[in-house]
Amino acid sequence: MVPKNKLDFSKQYAKKQHKGQYRKNNKTPYWRHLQDVVKNLEMMGIKDESILCSGWLHDSIEDTSSDFDDISKNFGKKIAQIVSDLTKETRLPKNQQEKNYLKQLSDSSWQAKVVKFADILANVSDLKNSELNNLQKIIQVKYKIKYLN
Repeated sequence: MVPKNKLDFSKQYAKKQHKGQYRKNNKTPYWRHLQDVVKNLEMMGIKDESILCSGWLHDSIEDTSSDFDDISKNFGKKIAQIVSDLTKETRLPKNQQEKNYLKQLSDSSWQAKVVKFADILANVSDLKNSELNNLQKIIQVKYKIKYLN
C-alpha cells in the first residue's frame, strides 16, 4: 500500500520500526506512545507536517535500527534533524549522556522542543498505567520536567 502522504508514511514507518517493542508495562505496544505524542501535538494546534512526522519518528534513531541517513532519505533532512535533536547520544559514557542531552535539547530548534514537550506529556500521562507508587511517580515527573529548562 502506498501512503497518501508523508504523515501516513511516518506512522507506517514508525510502527514497522518499533514492531515487537512494548512500553514499560510490557503490555502496551510502543507505537501507542508515538500516537499519543502526535495526538498531543495536534491538541496543541500543530498542523505542520514535519513536526507531526517527527512526533511519530522521535524515537526511531534511539530505539530502532534506523539512523539519521534512513530518516533523511525517507522523510527529508528537516525531519531527520528534528529526530536527531531528540536522540540521546548513546555512544557517550553513561555519566555524560544526560548532560549532553540537556545541552542538545537546549540548542535544538523550537520544532524539536515542541515534540519533546508532547513526548513528556505522553510519558507523564502514561504514569497512570504504571505500577509505581505515588512518590515514585512524582520523582518521574520531576525527572521529565528538567528537559523543559
